Amino acid sequence: MTTPSFAQLHVPGRPFLLVNAWDVLSSLTLARAGHPAIGTTSLGITAAAGLPDGSRAGREHTVALVRALTGRLPAHLSVDLEDGYDDDPRAVADLVAALARLGAVGVNLEDGARSARAHAAVIAAVKGNNPDMFVNARTDIFWSGSHDLTEALNRLRAYRDAGADGLFIPGLADRASLEQVVALGAPVNALWNPGSGQANSGIARLSTGSALYRHALASALRAADAAAAGQVPAEPAVSYLETQELLTAANQGPQAAI
Repeated sequence: MTTPSFAQLHVPGRPFLLVNAWDVLSSLTLARAGHPAIGTTSLGITAAAGLPDGSRAGREHTVALVRALTGRLPAHLSVDLEDGYDDDPRAVADLVAALARLGAVGVNLEDGARSARAHAAVIAAVKGNNPDMFVNARTDIFWSGSHDLTEALNRLRAYRDAGADGLFIPGLADRASLEQVVALGAPVNALWNPGSGQANSGIARLSTGSALYRHALASALRAADAAAAGQVPAEPAVSYLETQELLTAANQGPQAAI
């Protein structure tokens, strides 16, 4: 059976889960668990480096992670690039081309403080220079506090017309609103929100975003509390041997690619 490409994983109405990792070991561990695609999380990568998210501080750390995963990750890789770390569409397109050479097959690009026109120009440049790259276009209308669905839809329509392969409004979880995004005609990504019913809205992808990184921090705190109280942590840890075996295997040569 032919393994589906990253684009083929996006089936409207049958969303796959894109798990988001923040370093080499979290990426390899999630891939070994059977996830066909790994996304990076900009918050996880920048926070692990002691830097704030969304401030263009994570470029070198993101590129370093993609480089470190080259030939070692048996899964598709999609990279969260914040806003592309630059306002020059050509510079963003060049960055995406460099990531493609390292093996990335998808990128997530957010508009942040940009106008719709400016972000559409970035997407058009990226797709023009990297036609095979799956570009997930994100609008931060809801993230910024302005819950204007009409404006969000207008922005996503412009990004779709500029060549975006997927559409994303983080913070939007109700089924009726997501169905309006789905009606734009491109695969829709939603941020994982347990119990919201979003999976039944016709979307094609669910992303965990920074949730796994933040859950890992919460788990570490619970384990530390248990240790301080002389108790056994409720959640068993991944064994030292397992991490060593995984990293050793990854360093022995190219992994079987999906």
